[in-house]
Amino acid sequence: MAGPVVDVHTHLVPKGWPDLAARCGGTGWPWLRVDSERAAMIMVGETEFRPIGAEAWDAGTRLADMDADGVDVQVVSPTPVFFSYDRPADQAVKVARVFNDLTLELTAKSDRLVPFCQVPLQDPEAACAELDRCLADGHAGVEIGNHVGDRDLDDAGVVMFLRHCAEVGAPVFVHPWDMPGGPRLDRWMARWLTGMPAETHLSVLALVLGGVFDQVPETLRLCFAHGGGSFPFWLGRADNAWRRRGDVVRGRSAHPPSHYVGRFSVDSVVFDPAALRLLVDVLGDDQVMVGSDYPYPLGERPAGRVVHEADFLGAEQRDKLLSGNALRFLGRTR
Repeated sequence: MAGPVVDVHTHLVPKGWPDLAARCGGTGWPWLRVDSERAAMIMVGETEFRPIGAEAWDAGTRLADMDADGVDVQVVSPTPVFFSYDRPADQAVKVARVFNDLTLELTAKSDRLVPFCQVPLQDPEAACAELDRCLADGHAGVEIGNHVGDRDLDDAGVVMFLRHCAEVGAPVFVHPWDMPGGPRLDRWMARWLTGMPAETHLSVLALVLGGVFDQVPETLRLCFAHGGGSFPFWLGRADNAWRRRGDVVRGRSAHPPSHYVGRFSVDSVVFDPAALRLLVDVLGDDQVMVGSDYPYPLGERPAGRVVHEADFLGAEQRDKLLSGNALRFLGRTR
């Protein structure tokens, strides 16, 4: 019997939040310009960041879309613009609390909505404390950005946090964010079309070559958004470099990159069955699960379409990608 279809990659934006300057200190915080009952604009200062609709904040709209797409369960994570890793830690703690509590308000409307929290990752001890608070309050896991300024996922503080996630059994969803800009990347949404895959690729390499997978327990449940970026396509290149230029490439890893492919999962937001086949061939059918990037326009609708359309998948494999792998990631049986 097939299990419930689970979408591990969706986001929310609450319809309004407290004045963050007054609540958290500092200036230049995101705010929401509400344009109508069902439309708003995320603003950063006076700059328009992203238009959103009611599906970002209204549980009823979200659930109706899930029904239309045949999705039983959504993991609901923060929108990365709110991470605030570039701010003083005390401000990031306060903003995390604001949005984590608002996330619980939305997901309390239905047990089909599974909340993931955000943490002040620039301060590992504060991040662990906020994760513990959120798990006690009902969050099921945590979403983190793929870097904190110039510190990647092999940073000692991030590794400390990942170890804590393993100890408390919290699944970790890694999302690219804060991509580099510039004249060549500020056209055609290139920061999203090329920057996101590159950022994710770099951070998977950081976990491998930085020796993180040799340091953290295998019980750590880790998933990278957007199909793991360009890493799966270039795994052979990384292995070749590890063997032929080990003097500069091996870093602290005990084994070549391909040794670690079973240590993390990826979502299926690759849009093309040929790309999905590459993920399954390279990473294995236990390491790929449905993600849609709902409700954003570069996401997949209907959610899981590429998995349903992939004629190379057998029934057992398809059920893994639609259900079983995500339930294991979440630590659930159904």
